[in-house]
Parts: sequence; C-alpha cells; structure tokens
Amino acid sequence: MKILYEDNHLLVVVKPINIPVCEDDSHDLDLLTILKQYLKDKYHKPGNVYLGLVHRLDRPVSGVMVFAKTSKAASRLSEQIRTNKLKKEYQAVVMGKIENSGTYEDKLLKNKKTNMTTVDKNGKLSILDYKLIKYNKENDLSLVKINLKTGRSHQIRVQFAYHNHYLYGDQRYNPYAKVKEQIALCATKLIFIHPTKNEEMTFQIDLPTSYPWDIF
Repeated sequence: MKILYEDNHLLVVVKPINIPVCEDDSHDLDLLTILKQYLKDKYHKPGNVYLGLVHRLDRPVSGVMVFAKTSKAASRLSEQIRTNKLKKEYQAVVMGKIENSGTYEDKLLKNKKTNMTTVDKNGKLSILDYKLIKYNKENDLSLVKINLKTGRSHQIRVQFAYHNHYLYGDQRYNPYAKVKEQIALCATKLIFIHPTKNEEMTFQIDLPTSYPWDIF
C-alpha cells in the first residue's frame, strides 16, 4: 500500500486496481479494512480504529484517495466535497478521436438493484470537463484529462459511453471491451484544504505503465 501523506488528521494513499474501497457483496478484502489494520499495527491501538471514508473510487479504478483519521477531519472534508472545494482530476483512455476539450452535462440515474447508472431525464444533473491530451491514430484511442464537477456513481464511465467514447476496458459500460481487459481510468490528482491547517494540499501520481497507457 503506497502512503503519500499522513498526519494526525489525514491519510492519503494510492488505491490499487480491483480492490473495493469498502466492504461489498463480494466480501473481498477492502481498502478501508486494510488501512484500519495498518493504523492499528503502526500505533499499537487496541480495539477499533476510526478512519472516515469521505469519497470513493470504483473497484477497478486506481488513484489518489484521502481518508480522515478524526471525525473533525471527516466532517470538514465532506463539506469541501459538498461545496466543490475538493478537486478530483482523472485521466482516461477512451475509444475514438475526441475533440480538443468540452463539457458533458447529462442527467444520471442509478439503479440500486443492478448497480448500473444510465442517462435519464429523471436523474441528477451530472457535469464534467474534459481535455484531450493526445490521440493515438494507430489504435484509435484518446488520452483525456477529466475534471469532475459532480460526483455521481460511475459518472465518468457512463457519460463517456453515452457520448460514444467508451472507456477502454470498461467491462460494465463498454460493449467492445474484451474479457480481462483492465479499465483505463485513474484518479491522478487530488486537491483539498487541510481540515485544521487551512492550507491547500495537492497530491499527484504518475499514470500506469501498462497498455493502453504506454502508447501515449
């Protein structure tokens, strides 16, 4: 587990691919449990360890995440998310040649029974900005940078699929994805205000080096 930053209030880590953030129906070992055990062992804490989950990443997605070690930090980080002061930047590889930059605004509705999200007139307004970084003509794939304005379930995956730029390897929303392909989506940057120091903090990681990232 790669720890990027830790103090009395925060724990910033890189979430690996294919690990759930918290316990789900699969009952596979989850990131929250791993990090609680890490804190318990490091500080020799008896009993339960508090670690607040303030945002999520889909199971197949890797990237930067911040966890709260105190209830005060959890409350203040949650407020930053609510007021859009916590900024999340993603990079993704999508199918086809995408225009240089733009904004997607769609209404998304989640079906809790199927855990699938669709574009629906009765859904919640969902907004993201994107910018083309590079296009690979040989593979007809585009590397894009994405800034989320809202945080809906599966938002990036659904909106790009709806606009005919499916995420490479997305087993859920890309009908062209092949079995065992890994989704090319990574949360590469996280910016927020420290909950007690009131300082802006920025964490950024490199992209994966596997295909299709390596063709860019």
